[in-house]
Amino acid sequence: MPNPVKRQLVGNSEELPRNEKELLALIRPEALPRHVAVIMDGNGRWAAQRGLPRSAGHQAGIETLRRVVELCGELGIPILSAYAFSTENWRRPPEEVNFLMNLFVEYAAREIEELREKGVRVKVIGCRSELPPAVLAAAERLERETAQGERLLLNLAVNYGARREIVDAVRAIARKVRAGELEPEEIDEDTVAAHLYTAGLPDPDLLIRPAGEMRVSNFLLWQLAYTELYVTPVFWPDFSRVDFLQALVAYQRRERRFGGLKMS
Repeated sequence: MPNPVKRQLVGNSEELPRNEKELLALIRPEALPRHVAVIMDGNGRWAAQRGLPRSAGHQAGIETLRRVVELCGELGIPILSAYAFSTENWRRPPEEVNFLMNLFVEYAAREIEELREKGVRVKVIGCRSELPPAVLAAAERLERETAQGERLLLNLAVNYGARREIVDAVRAIARKVRAGELEPEEIDEDTVAAHLYTAGLPDPDLLIRPAGEMRVSNFLLWQLAYTELYVTPVFWPDFSRVDFLQALVAYQRRERRFGGLKMS
């Protein structure tokens, strides 16, 4: 019997073609999202299906990120936020955590020149104080050597947790109140947003969740208030250019009212 959950998820794109050229013809450039967020999920399950170690799935996931970054640049989507390593991921086996940390360092060294050539600026968001020195150094180098990129901003969420982000923002605001720099009555949504890791950036218009999970996993909780969600059963390593284009077309077919009513 077909899996009803999977059928529902596939419904995101069941009426859309699987041909890149046809999908590109459906996309309206003027209605593309300014900011796309992705939860890079399913690497381990992808590897398990193939009898491979989880590390192989994480390595394959890097290739998918490269594809998505390239396509965002081609389409003119200015911001991509990718969830790479959460504050909860430290609970994984030490050998997997070490592999992921080393993979980030390797990614930074290998991709930095191509990112710079393609006009990609990298920003690493998350709690840096808990990162190993080599990872922190790689993050700082990525940011420094891609700082002139103007085509795409790539936010890499490393040791990121949205609840931690909000706590950090509250603490920063509290320090300003204590110092007499800010009155409690002056605190509003803009104040909070200005103290988040994503300060100065528009909220995501679209969140893509591969691997079929129906949750946001402590990612950008404040920023996702009115973000359109797109869930697909496709594991992240298998997420292709076609899958990304399908997500964009599905997004453009929705009506965003932000709590208001449809205008006639």
